[in-house]
Amino acid sequence: MILKGSQRAGAKQLSNHLLNDRDNDHVTTLEVRGFVSNDLDGALGEAHAIAKATKCKQFLFSLSLNPPKGVSAGETDFLDAANKAEKALGLEGQPRAIVIHEKEGRRHAHVVWSRIDGEKLTAINMPFYKRKLTALAKELYLDHGWTLPKGLQANDGKSLLNFTRDEWQQAQRQKMDPREIKAVFQDAWERSETLKAFDNAMAERGYFIAKGDRRGFVAVDVQGEIYSLPRWIGVRTKEVSKKFGAAEQLEPVSAVKEAVAARVTLQLKSFIQDVKDKHAKDRTPLIEQKTKLVAKQRQERESLARQQEKRWLIEGKARSDRFRTGLKGLFDFVTGRAREIRKQNEADAYQCLQRDRGQRDDLALSHLKERQRLQERFDDLKITHRRERTLLARDVTQFLRSSERRTKSAERSQADREHEANRPRPEEPRKSGPRFSL
Repeated sequence: MILKGSQRAGAKQLSNHLLNDRDNDHVTTLEVRGFVSNDLDGALGEAHAIAKATKCKQFLFSLSLNPPKGVSAGETDFLDAANKAEKALGLEGQPRAIVIHEKEGRRHAHVVWSRIDGEKLTAINMPFYKRKLTALAKELYLDHGWTLPKGLQANDGKSLLNFTRDEWQQAQRQKMDPREIKAVFQDAWERSETLKAFDNAMAERGYFIAKGDRRGFVAVDVQGEIYSLPRWIGVRTKEVSKKFGAAEQLEPVSAVKEAVAARVTLQLKSFIQDVKDKHAKDRTPLIEQKTKLVAKQRQERESLARQQEKRWLIEGKARSDRFRTGLKGLFDFVTGRAREIRKQNEADAYQCLQRDRGQRDDLALSHLKERQRLQERFDDLKITHRRERTLLARDVTQFLRSSERRTKSAERSQADREHEANRPRPEEPRKSGPRFSL
C-alpha cells in the first residue's frame, strides 16, 4: 500500500472530510478505539479537547492507506496495515479511528491517531515518519506480492501521482484531472532546451509563461489561472532558473494576464463554454447511473448490517445462556466450568466477527466490480474529453497568435500610413506661363 501521513490539527475539518459521502460512493467507519465517544466526530473532538491542555498544535496524525490499482483490500488488510504503521511510528496504544472510503471502483482507508499521551499530557515525537512510512509501504507491497511502484523502486524516487492538496484543488477549480495538467508541464519541460522552446510548447496547450510576483516562473492559462512552474513540473526553482535563466526576462504575470484576457474574445469564451457544456452533457447519463448504483449498493449494505446486528444479538444471547445461574452457576465457577465456557464464548465471538467481516468484504468486492465496470466508461470518456481539450487549446492558441499577427500588421500599416502622411514633401517648381507684351 502507498502510505501518506501528516501531522495536523483541524479535528472538525478532518472529521467532515472522512465522513463525506458526497464525494465517496461508500464511507464505512471500521474502528473507533480508545475514545469515550463511539462516533468519529465526537472522538476527534475529544482529541482536540485533550490537546488544549498541552502546547501541541498538530495533535493528530492522519494516514491514508492506498492499495495498488486493481487490488481490493479487505477490512483485515487495512487493520493489519494500521497496526504495523502504529508500531513503526511509535503510536502503539494511542486512541485511533479507521474509516474506509470507496470511490471510482477503488477502496482505500484513512487512519487517525491522537498524538497526545493522556497520562503525561505531552505530544508523542515522530521523527523521520516519512522515511518509516516509505519503508513500511515497501514491506507491505512485498508481503502481498504486489508489483512495486516506481516511487518505491528507487530510494529517492518520487511518484508522479504524489500531488499536493494545493495542486489538486487548483485542478478541481479548472475541472481538469491534475495528472493531465502535470503531464503537460512535464512534457514541455523534458522536450525544451530553451525558454523560447518551452514557451512555444506551453502555448500550444494554452499556457503562457510569465514572471510571478513571488514564485518566479509561472504559467497563465486562457482563463487567468496561475500555475507555479516548479511545483507542477516537479523540480526546484533553482533548476528552472539554471535551465532558462532569470525570471526577470519575462513579462510580469499581471501584464500577461491582461494581455491574455484582452486577446481572449467572446468568441473564444463561447468555444470554451461550448466544450464544457458538451462534456457536462456527456457525463450526465453516467452520473445518473452512478447515483442509482450507489443508492442500490448502500441499501444492500444497510440490509446486511441490520441482518448482522440481529444475528449478533441472537448469538450473544445464546452464548450468555450457556452460563447457569444460582447454585449451579456457583458450582460451575468453583469447578472451572465457567472459565471453559468463557473461553469457548470468546472463540465463538471471534469466529463470528471474522465471519461478519468476510461477508462485508465479499459484498464490498462485488460492489467494487460493479463500480469498476461503470468507471471504465468514465475513464474512456475522460480520454475523449482530454483529446477534445487538447484540440481546443491548440485552436485557441492558433487563433490568439493569428489575432496577434493581424493586430501587429494593422499597427504597422497604420504607422506606415501616418508616417507617409506626415513625411515632408519637396516643393514643386513654379510653372512659368506664356508672356504677353502690350
